[in-house]
Amino acid sequence: QVQLVESGGGLVQPGGSLRLSCAASGFTLAYYAMGWFRQAPGKEREGISCISSSDRSTYYADSVKGRFTISRDNAKNTVYLQMNSLKPEDTAVYYCATDVPCRNSWFSNLAIFGSWGQGTQVTVSS
Repeated sequence: QVQLVESGGGLVQPGGSLRLSCAASGFTLAYYAMGWFRQAPGKEREGISCISSSDRSTYYADSVKGRFTISRDNAKNTVYLQMNSLKPEDTAVYYCATDVPCRNSWFSNLAIFGSWGQGTQVTVSS
């Protein structure tokens, strides 16, 4: 059974950091490009970052470029999202997704050919 479980969210002050993890089971994560997206209340889903399966190319939305870093540990079947310099507007539920067309155009179409997890809440507030 394919399963993605996000963790690492929480409440953090502006300027703080969090590292999200996405643990995969039921499939070999190494074969797939992975993405992170988020959704805030009353807003549409927003693609944040993705990482390819082959050369581990990474892509970022302009809103998080320079602050967030995506990485993967195929041996642990896990993808990470390191989030630094967090802002109140980063508040959302964060999801990881598998099998995404990881390139710059992904942020406009947000296609997901695999599945996504239940999400983890990130709240940035003083």
